[in-house]
Amino acid sequence: MNEEMFDAVIIGGGPAGLNAALMLGRARKKAVVIDEGKPRNRVTREAHGFLTRDGIPPGELRRVAKEQIVRYPSISFVEEAVQSVSGTDGHFQITTTQGLTFHSKKLLFAIGMKDQPLHIPGLPEVYGKSAFVCPYCDGWELRDEPLVIITRGAEAMHFIPLISGWTDRFTLCTNGPDGLTEADREDLRRHGVPFYDAKIRSIESEDGIVRQVILEDGTAIPCRGIFFRPDLIIGSPLPQTLGCQVTETGTINVDEFGRTTVPGVYSAGDAVTMRHQAIAAASSGAMAAAALNNELNLEAWRGRGIE
Repeated sequence: MNEEMFDAVIIGGGPAGLNAALMLGRARKKAVVIDEGKPRNRVTREAHGFLTRDGIPPGELRRVAKEQIVRYPSISFVEEAVQSVSGTDGHFQITTTQGLTFHSKKLLFAIGMKDQPLHIPGLPEVYGKSAFVCPYCDGWELRDEPLVIITRGAEAMHFIPLISGWTDRFTLCTNGPDGLTEADREDLRRHGVPFYDAKIRSIESEDGIVRQVILEDGTAIPCRGIFFRPDLIIGSPLPQTLGCQVTETGTINVDEFGRTTVPGVYSAGDAVTMRHQAIAAASSGAMAAAALNNELNLEAWRGRGIE
């Protein structure tokens, strides 16, 4: 058991957790990043939209970040999964699956989101290679290519105009009841967008590059890429075990500084927003760490006044 008291334990080592660690290291706070090394974006070959790092493999981004963070001696890393968290503001206890125990004054969850199983046959084989979820991250690489968009309802009517900025060659597949209004369907027809509500039988690909989408009725839709909306859940149930509130959209409820509804507990990154981009997660981690550091400083200041 590690009896040492940390200023903060950061659970999660993606862009949010790493940038939080960087901020705390520069603020001379003693913190440990605990991460099991299974990031959601490990299926992706490149990360985009991150200033000075556009196109970098996600693993390389984390490697460079750690290389820079370890220059600050108050920050350490543990590659393990966290099994349980308990305690209250000022003294939290964190236990890993291998039985290590850490104590900290504050806690920061940077646990991200994780994908639910991909039930469309062939989708796992192309995910992160030619099937993506965010056009801001991967639309440039598929510009002017024929695409299949897999989503439905209001989400489809939001996404279709968005993707049209990268290509005008796309087909909407709702993989079942489309959830569209008649006005939506007329809008799609008016813009020449083909759409199908038949279930998807399979996605055929070669070396991770999609070739065509096959519907249950036998329709074959040739394409070179896919955008789809994944089913996501919070990366860990641990925040709820401490009493952190979750929003209707499934994200952790935080204020503008990353504070959860539990005193002393912060959260940042994809777990607190529906807008998932690496650079936004990193920024979120930095801001939460700054607020956490300010709280620690105020507590220390008030506790050592001149008597």
